[in-house]
This record gives sequence, C-alpha cells and structure tokens, in this order.
Amino acid sequence: MKPIGTHNYYVYITTNKNKTVLYIGVTNHLANRILQHLQNAKPFNHKSFAGKYNTYYLLYFEHYEWIEQAIAREKELKGWSRLKKEALINSVNPEWKFLNDSLE
Repeated sequence: MKPIGTHNYYVYITTNKNKTVLYIGVTNHLANRILQHLQNAKPFNHKSFAGKYNTYYLLYFEHYEWIEQAIAREKELKGWSRLKKEALINSVNPEWKFLNDSLE
C-alpha cells in the first residue's frame, strides 16, 4: 500500500489532430496512458476507441488521490454535452494546446 498522499490518479481528455473527437479516461500514470493511446492509433492496431479515432493529443487533466473520486469524475464528464466539455477545456486551456510534451 502506498503512503498517504502518494496516490496519483488522473481524469483526462484527449482529442485527435483536428480536435473533432473528445475522449475521456482515467489512469494512474498519465504519460504512459497517452503513450498507449498513441500505440493504439498505429495502423492495424485500432482495437480501442482512442486508437480508432487517433485521440492521443492531451487537452485537459485533473489529479486525484483516490481512484473512487477519479472514476466518479470520469463518469460525470462522460455524461456532459460536447459544449460543456469544451467549456471545461477552455477554462484552463483556451487555445486547446496539446499538452503531451509537458508530461514527464
């Protein structure tokens, strides 16, 4: 078990190159998960939604210490309209810059 305060879970939103598709997910290692999305987007490897639609460009993420909180937030966001999701992204990333290079 990890010591208190060292749990890292992320809810994230990715998009494709043209920013026409939004994908929402949850992970305990954001950089690795984005890399998985990239690998899934390679030809003949489109077994997932993110791979099929090439949604490996990170636009937004939130950090949580408890997986239950992260899963609840993921479900909440997935229930939102596209317009509401766009407003959330715009609140912290108004230019919709791809954040992939800022990950460790």
